[in-house]
Amino acid sequence: MDKFTVHDGLVVPLDRANVDTDAIIPKQFLKSILRTGFGPNLFDEWRYLDHGEPGGDNSKRPLNRDFILNQARYQGASLLLTRKNFGCGSSREHAPWALAQYGFRAIIAPSFADIFFNNCYKTGLLPIVLTEAQVAHLIDEVNAFPGFRLIVDLENQVVKTSNGTLAYPFEIDAFRKYCLLNGLDDIALTLRHKDKIGAFEERHLAAQPWLANTI
Repeated sequence: MDKFTVHDGLVVPLDRANVDTDAIIPKQFLKSILRTGFGPNLFDEWRYLDHGEPGGDNSKRPLNRDFILNQARYQGASLLLTRKNFGCGSSREHAPWALAQYGFRAIIAPSFADIFFNNCYKTGLLPIVLTEAQVAHLIDEVNAFPGFRLIVDLENQVVKTSNGTLAYPFEIDAFRKYCLLNGLDDIALTLRHKDKIGAFEERHLAAQPWLANTI
């Protein structure tokens, strides 16, 4: 996955609490485990006026112009600002896949559902917990200033504006921070030791050659 160091992005405010994973990516899109192609169906039932199905041509579907992601001022947004308990509901990995494939690099909220929170890190998404008051202030800022951007500095663990008028520190587990900074998912973490794994397999087969016929 891509490394996350410092990201400067346009902010879009999803001013809703308790957004569940079925809203993030509806159940009919869970048939695929390819981890690709979910971005166009992010928030599908809110973004479109008709019912979506896997493999459909989204370019021909009627858009809900009132939904925040369809508004012109938020096109290209890569930072999602939302309310508490984001990602609640069923524990589907497709939810962070869809968010990342839409183009989001970080999500800022007062709280996240536990399983969704953990799945974000496995996808390269950075979930940032700020206080409800801080999130409310940021939502006011986004609404007041079209084109409002934030800089997420993972190394220094701070969310800030480019002119320095606002800076909110955030907490992150040291191991998760290391993985994001270095672009390491679970597979990449394991592959760091591929030489040792290969050497062990060679020794193991040399000592027990009959195992080669059982693989």
